[in-house]
Amino acid sequence: MKKSFLLFGFVGALCVMGCNREQKTVQAPETEPPTLTVELAETIFSLPTHCLEVEYPNKLGQTLGSAADLKTPKTLRPVFYGCYDWHSSVHGYWSIVKLMQKYPAVDSAGRIRDVLNRHITPENVAQEMAFFQDENNLSFERTYGWAWLFKLQEELQQWQDPDASRWASALQPLVTLLVDRYTSYLPKLVYPIRAGQHDNSAFSLMLSLEYANAVGDTAFASTIKENAIRLFEKDKGCDLAYEPSGYDFLSPCLEEANLMRMVYDKDAYQQWLKAFMPALYKADFALEPAIVKDRTDGKLVHLDGLNYSRAACLYGIAGTDPALAHLKDIANTHFRFSIGNLHAKDDYMGTHWLGTFALYAVEKGSGGN
Repeated sequence: MKKSFLLFGFVGALCVMGCNREQKTVQAPETEPPTLTVELAETIFSLPTHCLEVEYPNKLGQTLGSAADLKTPKTLRPVFYGCYDWHSSVHGYWSIVKLMQKYPAVDSAGRIRDVLNRHITPENVAQEMAFFQDENNLSFERTYGWAWLFKLQEELQQWQDPDASRWASALQPLVTLLVDRYTSYLPKLVYPIRAGQHDNSAFSLMLSLEYANAVGDTAFASTIKENAIRLFEKDKGCDLAYEPSGYDFLSPCLEEANLMRMVYDKDAYQQWLKAFMPALYKADFALEPAIVKDRTDGKLVHLDGLNYSRAACLYGIAGTDPALAHLKDIANTHFRFSIGNLHAKDDYMGTHWLGTFALYAVEKGSGGN
């Protein structure tokens, strides 16, 4: 526990020196992975809980079929209307549920539990489904938001809590709809989407496979694996020199490598990875964290998310082979580079979503699959 508080103390020092300022230097490699201390949990918890019921500003992302579709976010999507956009609201719930399980004291007064009880009801979920079934919005949040909904459902189903069980039951019809829609969509995806933002195919497939494995949906897991192999098995020589693009919060190369470790067995994965990213096996492999110069710009601040998502990928990849253990130090450095800026007083363009990616990286750094 002492190491955990020392880590958070170091994070706090980073914040004092660098919050809301341009990051300019890369810290020395850190041998210890990040730890989810009570303080860090409280910080991350404060970010989505602050905006769960903040309806505006809001990026609806809908396609209008007529003037009748012009409605408020809360009317259209009464469960996931806060935190700027639908997918950020969804993965904000994921963060909240995960942290409430691990540290119940973060909601000791029960205020957020009350919010979830009011939001996640069969009636509200039915309204959400009506939006997804509108002919003009059949591909809404495909596949990034879908995958985060699966992760939320995974956490709810694993939590031995009466409220969580009720929330999971309420959400299940929407989850089932989107699993079916994803299953139908994948065979039509002739080529993977290799973007560094929401559309990235590998990232959504990875989250969805984690869900399918956790809840025992073997049919969905099989579909994901079959299509991942179809889309990615022949890829070779992915070059990180072309990353990142200016708005990336995902690494196309590393997300793909992270997905395929879950698809192949150990020997097949090592053979594939040595062809796909041979540079990872070099002991002097280096990768510098991405720099954010304007934290009020909703696109430029994506690069903080890139540092977290790179870290999560590198932790996963490093665990597949002792010859890749040096990647953990690079992951630690990426995490530490951005975590000092993660606090509630930072600009809303970052706070409404970055906590999720920090939490996911911590989970992977502590040995999560």
